[in-house]
Amino acid sequence: MTILNELCNANDVDSKTTQEILRITQTLVNQNYFQFQDTIYIQNEGLAMGAPTSSILSEVYLEHMENTTIHELLKKNRTEGYLDDILVVYNDDNTNIYNVLEDFNNLAPKLKFTLEEEQKNQINFFRHHYKEEPKGLIV
Repeated sequence: MTILNELCNANDVDSKTTQEILRITQTLVNQNYFQFQDTIYIQNEGLAMGAPTSSILSEVYLEHMENTTIHELLKKNRTEGYLDDILVVYNDDNTNIYNVLEDFNNLAPKLKFTLEEEQKNQINFFRHHYKEEPKGLIV
């Protein structure tokens, strides 16, 4: 809710519209349920998988992290990153990638990042899309 409020303020959304966006979002988050087979479940933490609003709210949250904490973390570790998945390009001489992974996992307690290193000069993400893959790492 804080991030949505900040986004509204940053984009000069009037206060009445901002309050309406926040009210609607809060209602959606409070009605956080999903169906699996014939049973309906209430999602106690996070957002319900498959709910249309979950993907939107997740994207808002991750984009906020990308533009704030993740950007600063990558800069601190002298690395370059590209988000969708996070591709981190680094130099072994001045970056300990396991420290970077630990920093990522300390950003938000409910998010867990994993490390997939290149093998045979190939990055798994790119392996099926390109003939020659760039060197790097996907977190």
